[in-house]
Amino acid sequence: MLTTWVVMPTCLPAVRRRCHACGAGRFRASGKFRVNAHHKLLDIWLLVLCTACGETAKLSVLERVPVRSLRRGFLDRLHDNDLGLTAELLREPAVLRRNRVALDWAGAWRLDTGGTAHLGQEVADVSVRFAARIPVRPVRLVADGFGLSRGEVGRLAAEGKLVSAVRLDSRLAGDFTFTLKR
Repeated sequence: MLTTWVVMPTCLPAVRRRCHACGAGRFRASGKFRVNAHHKLLDIWLLVLCTACGETAKLSVLERVPVRSLRRGFLDRLHDNDLGLTAELLREPAVLRRNRVALDWAGAWRLDTGGTAHLGQEVADVSVRFAARIPVRPVRLVADGFGLSRGEVGRLAAEGKLVSAVRLDSRLAGDFTFTLKR
């Protein structure tokens, strides 16, 4: 029987970026936006706060965009400082690339295994689904889901008792399946 696990975010991830004021390397999203108008063109930034000193920095979302090119309701969500929009924009690769930042998902996600029924199975077929693009090593997910150490999971993979089509020791942010034989 196929069991489905879900990797889901619990909060917004931290933004890895160097603070110009104190030199710290992590920021947290404030959930607030700044919109600046130049006649009919808009500049839009997401504001982030340094976790060490509280200094504000701006992440560029859009630059010199005509107002009419924005999708319906987007501007209202910006003015309302919509937290859902903040999460969407932080997961957008173009925004991260434009600002030369990366996300730090440490402590910002959890694994939902749907109970403990899979623990007693001799052969467990598991499908892992990601609710957001959270880079995690599959070895860690297997270890957390079955209550094993990562070393034990590595040993099971070496013995051929843990089988998957993906590499288990590299970071992955997409859905995959695996089989564990005890």
